[in-house]
Amino acid sequence: MAVSPIPVNKKPYAVKIMTLAVSPKAVARRSLAQWLSSLAGHVLPPLITLAFLMVFWEIICSSPTASVPPPSRVVSETWELIIHPFYVGQGVDQGLFWHILASLKRVAFGYCLAAIAGIALGTLVGQSDWAMRGLDPIFQVLRTVPPLAWLPLSLAAFKDGNPSAIFVIFITAIWPIIINTAVGIRNIPQDYQNVAKVLRLNQFEYFTKIMIPAAAPYIFTGLRIGIGLSWLAIVAAEMLIGGVGIGFFIWDAWNSSRISDIILALIYVGIVGYLLDRAIAFLAKTVTRNTASA
Repeated sequence: MAVSPIPVNKKPYAVKIMTLAVSPKAVARRSLAQWLSSLAGHVLPPLITLAFLMVFWEIICSSPTASVPPPSRVVSETWELIIHPFYVGQGVDQGLFWHILASLKRVAFGYCLAAIAGIALGTLVGQSDWAMRGLDPIFQVLRTVPPLAWLPLSLAAFKDGNPSAIFVIFITAIWPIIINTAVGIRNIPQDYQNVAKVLRLNQFEYFTKIMIPAAAPYIFTGLRIGIGLSWLAIVAAEMLIGGVGIGFFIWDAWNSSRISDIILALIYVGIVGYLLDRAIAFLAKTVTRNTASA
């Protein structure tokens, strides 16, 4: 018995590929969700840690015999300082904003002088073997002197507290800038120097187009260390020179037994110091195109 073959459709099945159009609203929602997820990943861990520390601090300092007030008492006792940072009174009776601003002005002036002098001296030491042999031992000795040890000498020289504090900032910040700049100059690849010779760049062109860009990550590392040391030094220096400034505010609060005021001021000092470091880090990433570490 003959079996008839099953007819086979030689035409392939038509497969229709549908392109799903994604609406702009869906894209926006997805981007917002990704941003919120990234924000939560960066913000939630420090917030949880901070909440844990606040609870721990509240528990251990709630005893009537505790010498340090708990967070709840710090807030209640410093509420007027918190809500009135721009208060202007007589003499040193100022809001915390003005104390911090006065300290920042001193830091800015001394730090800028240190940056200019430090980069110049670091470039000289990095380029010249004679300068390295002559200046490096002196720098290594002077940089070990504690910042506040310079204050009596600066007071004797300037006869005034404000320039003395600026000098302390300058002498504190300049050493890491010099050292890191010199290291950066000495680590410039030989290929860069060969390119400069081929292009016949003069000294100024070599300095601006080869040397500074190549050493920029090292320079900004020194600048970041310098700004942190500057902020540390000004708080200590202002405790001794007096006048308007966050350091004097802390010392005055101690003399008046206002421990809560000291704690609030320390919180502000930490926040401002962090912001200064982040500002220099952002500038470094912008100038060096992300070659400097953040």
